[in-house]
Amino acid sequence: MISCGEASGDLYAGALARALTRLSPDVEIFGLGGEHLRAAAGHLLGEYQGLAVTGLAEAVSVLPRSFAMYQRLVKAAREKRPDVFVAIDFPDFNFRLAKALRRLNIPVVYYISPQIWAWRPGRIKTLRRLVDHMLVIFPFEEALYREADIPVTYVGHPLVELARARQPRQELLTEHNLDPSAPTLALLPGSRPNEVAAILPVIMKATSLIAEQVPNLQALVARAPNLDSSLFDSHEAAKCPLRFIEGRTDDVLAASDVVVTASGTATIQAAIHGRPMIIVYRVSPLTYWLGKRFVHVDHYGMVNLVAGKSIVPELIQEQLTPEAVADEAVGMLTDPARNQLICNALQNVNTQLGSGGASQRAAELVLAIASGKSSSIATSS
Repeated sequence: MISCGEASGDLYAGALARALTRLSPDVEIFGLGGEHLRAAAGHLLGEYQGLAVTGLAEAVSVLPRSFAMYQRLVKAAREKRPDVFVAIDFPDFNFRLAKALRRLNIPVVYYISPQIWAWRPGRIKTLRRLVDHMLVIFPFEEALYREADIPVTYVGHPLVELARARQPRQELLTEHNLDPSAPTLALLPGSRPNEVAAILPVIMKATSLIAEQVPNLQALVARAPNLDSSLFDSHEAAKCPLRFIEGRTDDVLAASDVVVTASGTATIQAAIHGRPMIIVYRVSPLTYWLGKRFVHVDHYGMVNLVAGKSIVPELIQEQLTPEAVADEAVGMLTDPARNQLICNALQNVNTQLGSGGASQRAAELVLAIASGKSSSIATSS
């Protein structure tokens, strides 16, 4: 049984399910996910759309749907008795689900750690009670769990093998009647409706400001699947050629020169593609005020956290203005020396993400736990 609750988690779940099927062709996979998990032979009891939001205040609106989904999954687990439950990130939902499945004596593997090193570190005590094994994707996470006496294996980051463009820059831009030789800006406003609503209008205005200073600018918006079209229709028109491209984030990144991206998994994708970026984010004032009290890091962006220092700019909350985004983007688009420094730093980040094979290693460990051979699992990879 697998449970994931957002676009990135579904991507990882699909890769894990494919690896599980290769290793054990008769494996049966079911749970909560999206198109990637379904395509990889997973039987979905529900889809994550409508459950994924960011922010403490925003989460209240999805509580009824979350509880109904929780009940459906627990009922299915009670009837099917899976050999192992794999929780993929999505902690507010998966913690509760894992607790229920532990009571059914179903082993729990947590793949893609909640960001306990960034905020609410006390959750590690909950994980110690709930989890049989942690599968982590950043090397610094392994020590945290080992010190907390939680069985842990570092498998590497699955995006290293998944973040691959299917179409070269020239083909993609030509297909959309854009100029392959012109400066190209990628806009990644997030995968959750409340993210897009808060971020896209700001970065669209920024794009117009950038176009006033960068001749022949063109822009691509990476649109996450299954989002309402109204989120993309109600923005101010950019003063440059602009195209919306759905479900092809890696193609958009590979075709770009500079990226403006919502904080999250997309920052790692941009790093893998070696693209200079500006990290942006905004939530409701109440959520920010409540959440800031629990944050224990100097940086929000995953790329800066992995690097251990600020290598790309972050514009968070009130700092996120069209003018601030434009200033940073214009600098990156017009200063080759600055770009090279950022690209060099991103290469160091990529080195820390591992060399590929994360999904295969994770699948091997999941199958070992499902077959009761957890005692033979090594604690690092």
